[in-house]
Amino acid sequence: MDTNTLPPKPSISPSIASSFPTVKPFSSQNSTTSNPELSHIEKESNASSIIISQQPLSPSNISSAAPLDETHIATKASASLRNNNVSPHIPSPSSFSSSSSSDLDKSMLDEKHPDSEDITAVSLSTPPFPESIDVARFSSEEKKILSRIRRKLDLRIITCLWITYFLSRSVTYSISLSLTMNKHQGHSLLQTVSGLNYHTLSVGTGLSYVSLIIFDLPSNLLMTRADPRLWLSRIQVTTGIIGACHAVLGTKGSSASGFIALRFFNGLAIAGMWPGFAFYTSRFYRDQHLGKRIGWYYTAAQISSVATSLLSAAFQKMDGLHGLYGYQWMFLIWGVVAFTQGLFLPRWLPCIKHNQHNEKWISWIRIPKFLGFLKASENTGLTPEEEEVHAIYMAEMQVGKSWTLTDLADAFLDVRLWPPIFMFFGVVGISNGLVNYSSLIISEINENFSSVTVSLLVAPIWVFDAIAILTVLPLHDRFHKKMLFFVGSCLFVLAGLLITTFVSNVWGRYVGLLILGFGLGPTVPIIMTWVSSAMGPSHGDVGVAAGLAIVSGLGNLGSVVATSALYSGWKADTTFRRSNETMCGMVGIAIVASIVMHMVQKFNIRRFPFKRIYACLSERRKKELSVT
Repeated sequence: MDTNTLPPKPSISPSIASSFPTVKPFSSQNSTTSNPELSHIEKESNASSIIISQQPLSPSNISSAAPLDETHIATKASASLRNNNVSPHIPSPSSFSSSSSSDLDKSMLDEKHPDSEDITAVSLSTPPFPESIDVARFSSEEKKILSRIRRKLDLRIITCLWITYFLSRSVTYSISLSLTMNKHQGHSLLQTVSGLNYHTLSVGTGLSYVSLIIFDLPSNLLMTRADPRLWLSRIQVTTGIIGACHAVLGTKGSSASGFIALRFFNGLAIAGMWPGFAFYTSRFYRDQHLGKRIGWYYTAAQISSVATSLLSAAFQKMDGLHGLYGYQWMFLIWGVVAFTQGLFLPRWLPCIKHNQHNEKWISWIRIPKFLGFLKASENTGLTPEEEEVHAIYMAEMQVGKSWTLTDLADAFLDVRLWPPIFMFFGVVGISNGLVNYSSLIISEINENFSSVTVSLLVAPIWVFDAIAILTVLPLHDRFHKKMLFFVGSCLFVLAGLLITTFVSNVWGRYVGLLILGFGLGPTVPIIMTWVSSAMGPSHGDVGVAAGLAIVSGLGNLGSVVATSALYSGWKADTTFRRSNETMCGMVGIAIVASIVMHMVQKFNIRRFPFKRIYACLSERRKKELSVT
């Protein structure tokens, strides 16, 4: 266990410090009767539902305590701050688990209360009262306030992210549909771009995921230093621009190399969007309310697949209009709409409130007066009372906590970060393989299907995907059985792949695709929620941002495998049977990884056995603390 990962030395103003009750550390001789002050506090707690623990808490039994939920959310310090109208920022008790008891005692007693020589000092930046953590319960009135807060935030955040993701996925998914649009007229993307074939198609698609893998992490880390809304706006605007530029494909000067370049830049533009969404959302919602909300805006991907599939039939009717192919009209329209919507993101999304005073350097960019309507909103849409309650609700997640490269390395070496990568590898590889090649898979099932029929048959797959998200994720949030729900979804995926591969009947194979879509729906939101809840309390913003980006980035290696090595990239696999069998193996990897993640959390394993590396990190942290 690492004994050198202590937070910075406490510091607090006398005005705030005086608001805390003076509680002496417990000893074997202390009791309620011998300590009138504690007796008085305990009597008050019975009337106000504040639980007082007189049992000395060591770091081990703090870390093994049940996770804080809505009814066990704030420490005594947060309750005191609430009474004094101060927005708290209080780390989780779990942050004690990486330090020894003696080191904690020394750290907490370094700074004394002004009125006593042996009173534990309390700070807004370090966990207070390590020997007696008092947990405040939300009152019924505060629970109503929290429900109202979540409804307000849902209206602004989830609605905006849903539309953003819908348009972004529409731009991306249009590539898959263009492969078969107006095929019988000889006007599909494959038929009109010189040198474009299944091999170059798989290379271009694979490169788009390579750029995602490379740039996901720096993009998401930037969101902890800049205003996340402006960065998400940049992502959407550039995605729209690159999407519209795909319309040059099919012109006289277009070639396969141009397609490959556009796919790479599309991945570069969109890098950080999905983990960025999850990071931004996790700054407003805790674990028990986060999963279904990620699922809500994740349904935009499924609805987008349905909408673009249906609208592609209309775009095919525009083939030849003003000298453009149907797929060129599709690229132009989706790209322009995504670009326009991206401009309004900073105004639409609420700002993240925290008590860290670091400036957001990207916010210094001045916007001309005539573009004032695009200026980022400076409020959350909540009343002061609601902001106060929300701050206590989010206290454990350490929103706005500053970080260094040492903190980033510490998060990177957290054991809990790595199993989700393999989970993501398995399910997202299958999902993106289905997104990019669903039309080709259906065409292979029955070669007599027309291009319009193929487009229409793709849509129900994503309808089943969305149904699973809306039905499974609320149950996941209610029962908190992440491994159970993830493995169950993976078994549906496995069943769908097997049916699609081995059933001879045409419509039986299509039913397998529907089952596959249903199983894929809840998997990604469960993974992102799992990572956020594991990394946030221990590492703050950098843990969540880096964790989500690394999982999303490295996990997309599965997408590279699915798009480059399988299906159209596997020339000998003309029926896609071997590709489907390989996908079954990827599902197995995801299932095993989820079981490992469950065991890692059950036994509270956070560190690899790399003592020398952790010693170097500890020395570096000491130097950083001495400088600050």
